Amino acid sequence: MDSGQLAWLMIATALVLLMTPGVAFFYGGLVKAKSVVSMMMLSFGALGLVAVLWVLFGFSMSSVDSSWSFAGNPFADFALSATTADDPTGEATIGVAFGATFAIITVALISGAIADRAKFGSWMVFVALWATIVYFPVAAWVWGGGWIYNLGSMMFPDSGVEVIDWAGGTAVHINAGAAALALAIVLGKRVGFAKTINKPHNLPLVMLGGALLWFGWFGFNAGLTVAPLGEDGNTQTGLIIINTMVCPATAILGWIIAEKLKNGKATSVGAVSGAVAGLVAITPACAHLEPIWAILLGLIVGIACALAVELKWKLGYDDSLDVVGVHLVGGFIGTVYLGFFAIDTGLFMGGGFEQLVVQVIGALATFVYSFVIALLLGFAIQKTIGFRVTNEDEIAGIDVSVHGEEGYAFEPAGVEAR
Repeated sequence: MDSGQLAWLMIATALVLLMTPGVAFFYGGLVKAKSVVSMMMLSFGALGLVAVLWVLFGFSMSSVDSSWSFAGNPFADFALSATTADDPTGEATIGVAFGATFAIITVALISGAIADRAKFGSWMVFVALWATIVYFPVAAWVWGGGWIYNLGSMMFPDSGVEVIDWAGGTAVHINAGAAALALAIVLGKRVGFAKTINKPHNLPLVMLGGALLWFGWFGFNAGLTVAPLGEDGNTQTGLIIINTMVCPATAILGWIIAEKLKNGKATSVGAVSGAVAGLVAITPACAHLEPIWAILLGLIVGIACALAVELKWKLGYDDSLDVVGVHLVGGFIGTVYLGFFAIDTGLFMGGGFEQLVVQVIGALATFVYSFVIALLLGFAIQKTIGFRVTNEDEIAGIDVSVHGEEGYAFEPAGVEAR
């Protein structure tokens, strides 16, 4: 890489890292005022722990030499000893940092399903185990030469079709959404579980978080388009950028239209949630859709996710902040949509059924693996050290009981602030 390419990769790394504080703001605004510190700490705890684990052994586990290897050898490049010893330009090490930001945001997304009722220490134990057993291997399967990466050539050797997951429809969003569903089942329903429990305490915080996510998502989707435009086959950068803009924009419209028809009002939470749903759906597809089909995807996913978030009331699982309805459903739609509309290989774009088949298999396999392992880990933690706070602490608000802090310190009436 030349200096300009390295500079862009550094900027993209910073953009994606900013997405985790964005998640913290987004989730923090959606919970009760007396749980905002706890909610944001789940994201910052994941940031701290996953970054260290990635450097120690996660990066080594995220690529494999054989399609059927479970994961790479965690000690092959422990603490990046080999990478940093032979990296005169810093290119490889910056690439490791970029990969770390994906691991961090994936784990942080899960936390929204257990808002208002999770112990911080137990969450950190789950983070370490799930990242090691699930995220690092799945990243190897999808991007690091593993079986999902090579699924098309194994199933349809003469088709030229492979699973398309540009930036994480499977490895990030379906992965996180499946784990979120599992933890929602393990921790059970919040006290007073009903539609009225979901009233956000700070809408500007929600919208700020959503804005930071969208801003960072341009680095998320376009970070690896570091070759000069038009060279080395890189004609995708412009397509990625426009699709990352227009799909979530259309998803906003789809969500608030569905909301208006369903409830009579279009809300700010609905608009931000629609944008996030569109960003989720375009993540795997941003480099492989013509803009018109990205617009259609945004409309579909905006409406579908607006309806999907209602499933928890019908099915009885308490996914506090709709990680399942937005990330699992949105990630699945965006991944499978490529089977129909991917440039050249989609069923409606001149291809056959092959692209659709491999997209569905990759999505379902990721869901099943992440869900089962997260369920087992969650139950093990709950039965040993406990995962859920007491009902009394939950009702009182867990900021003080878990962290000894309050999100908002108001002076009593009649007392002047110093």
